[in-house]
Amino acid sequence: MKGLCTSDFKISCSIFTLLRRGGLNFRRDERLRRRHEGTVLNPATKPLLEVLTSGSAYLQKKGIDEARLNMEHLLAHVLHCRRLDIYLRFGEHLAEPQLGVLRDLLRRRGEGEPLQHLLGTVEFAGREFVSDHRALIPRPETEYLVELVEKRLAAAPPARVLDMGTGSGCIGISLAHAFGRPTVLADISEDALDLARLNVSRLAGSLPVQTVRSDLFEKISGEFDLIVANLPYIPRAEIATLAPEVRRDPHLALDGGPVGTEVVFRFLEAAPSHLARNALVALEVGHDQGVATADKAASLGYTACEVVPDLAGVPRFVFARAPEKAAPPDQKDASQS
Repeated sequence: MKGLCTSDFKISCSIFTLLRRGGLNFRRDERLRRRHEGTVLNPATKPLLEVLTSGSAYLQKKGIDEARLNMEHLLAHVLHCRRLDIYLRFGEHLAEPQLGVLRDLLRRRGEGEPLQHLLGTVEFAGREFVSDHRALIPRPETEYLVELVEKRLAAAPPARVLDMGTGSGCIGISLAHAFGRPTVLADISEDALDLARLNVSRLAGSLPVQTVRSDLFEKISGEFDLIVANLPYIPRAEIATLAPEVRRDPHLALDGGPVGTEVVFRFLEAAPSHLARNALVALEVGHDQGVATADKAASLGYTACEVVPDLAGVPRFVFARAPEKAAPPDQKDASQS
């Protein structure tokens, strides 16, 4: 080793030993650096847990109820995973493209845009329905109404079903799956029907479901063994006082007239000619309209009128059976002879 002194040789041996033992494992350090490129070492990324925490705080500051749950849904939407799966991914980082999308969603949610509109879907009766500005957002109370109807008619499924004021189609499509019978989805809004048709194409499969644009029964033909209706029932003057996200629903789907019961009462007046004998009518109404609606139904000849509370104990649903139909003239003559 010409030109290499003993001390230089010892230093070289020490460095070689460190390299072999991993003390200066440049290759390993380089692999780690590359593995974390764009994450920990990239200032344009943020840890998922940090994003969840800061986003929840932002929504809470904006007055959003259940801020953390909202943030979890938005994160899952951006990451294309289930909400609970984000808790298995706390070691991950969000890159700038994902953060940009999330910032926009947070801004819109903070301004009161409904979470369901941001996600584009809502779960209802075990199915994922498309939900947007064209129709009322399906809510848990309505899901419970469907459950009650299914239980009441489980032993004798209806031959024909009408979902009046269908909106997104969630009630009618759910009942079509439950009973497998011909089902009509009716709404006055063409925009709402477009959304309902989209959900029919996604979820109804070969079930006999059709849509009809109609102002209540104006374009409806035939009789039904079951009519379910979630019609507008908010008093007109109260719409401006609703929560910001509720006010994003179509005005037509909210406005129940000056008192709030006008549309529902018109429905009750027109429905009997489209009800089969002993047909069931199921309505969702305002929190303080149950008794008045049941009384109105009874005054029109409906039978078995009943107010039923929702899961929170609010008297929100009205059930009634079709008014007794007058016997045909030939039967009257036969009974009198």
